[in-house]
Amino acid sequence: MKRRTSFQNRSQQKWKSRLLFMLLLCLCVGSFILLLESNPPTMNLPILFAQKPKIAFLFIARNRLPLDFVWDVFFQADNNNRFTVFVHSRPGFLFSKATTKSPYFLNRQVNGSVQIDWGEASMIQAERILLQKALVDHTNERFVFLSDSCIPLYNFSYTYDYIMSTPTSFVDSFADTKEGRYNPKMHPVVPVNNWRKGSQWVVLNRKHAETVVKDETVFPVFQQHCKPVDTSKEHNCIPDEHYIQTLLAQEGLEKEITRRSLTHTAWDLSVSKDNERRGWHPVTYKFSDATSQLIHSIKEIDNIFYETENRREWCSSKGKPSPCFLFARKFTRPAASRILNLSVLGT
Repeated sequence: MKRRTSFQNRSQQKWKSRLLFMLLLCLCVGSFILLLESNPPTMNLPILFAQKPKIAFLFIARNRLPLDFVWDVFFQADNNNRFTVFVHSRPGFLFSKATTKSPYFLNRQVNGSVQIDWGEASMIQAERILLQKALVDHTNERFVFLSDSCIPLYNFSYTYDYIMSTPTSFVDSFADTKEGRYNPKMHPVVPVNNWRKGSQWVVLNRKHAETVVKDETVFPVFQQHCKPVDTSKEHNCIPDEHYIQTLLAQEGLEKEITRRSLTHTAWDLSVSKDNERRGWHPVTYKFSDATSQLIHSIKEIDNIFYETENRREWCSSKGKPSPCFLFARKFTRPAASRILNLSVLGT
């Protein structure tokens, strides 16, 4: 009788333990579901649920993005949520179904945009605004600047792997010793030995993006002393061709960058009839220029020569020789449409 009672007691204890375990398990699962529903997707979840690093594509546009249909195809190829999109357009412009047919650009304009004027500090102000907005998402680890006339040269996977294969930023940067754009009034805040030039179409890692956003020293000097001068070539400064390069040199970060751009731009001094501004603007590719030969010729470029430093930059990815460029500009809408139809933008 005692044995039967002891056995019943043990059975009851096991049953109670199992019931308690099930109740605790249901409580944990319910709490986790409530946590997911009550917090935005950008919140930092435990490492177990961490997302893959993302690339933030930062577009600087006049109004709408005329080549959104090309980027729509590009972004569709990613099934792993590895990118975000931000657009700086003129104040008040909205990316709605009336202004873009791509869902990737709907409502992606940043708040607080500024009116951009060519050759003015407003261009680098727009870059800083884009970075500030993109840095809010902690999964964004690379930040790619693109113009509204840029096209991708490869598919998303190749582009992602190329950019993420190195911890460095891609910043076209070289010593500007020929054009006399440096204004001595920048000294001593920005000494001449830190003065750099390069393409504004850079790819920054998160550390360098934060450096740009936090800068309260170099940017005000550029606003005051780096301006285009119409009446004289003296100190004819174009801010967006100098700011990020000079800032990173100023902060001692040049060893952390790959000193080349990933965006191809063609310059032709003979295309302008205006002698004063000849060569100031890159070649614009029209429908007749948009051939498979053009794209292949850009993809075949594997080195860049910097005359002022007598330096040749051989391009590589993952330790192996590689094409230098992932993007190209400036393409008109008809030209981009023709290139897309030629199916030459893949790997």
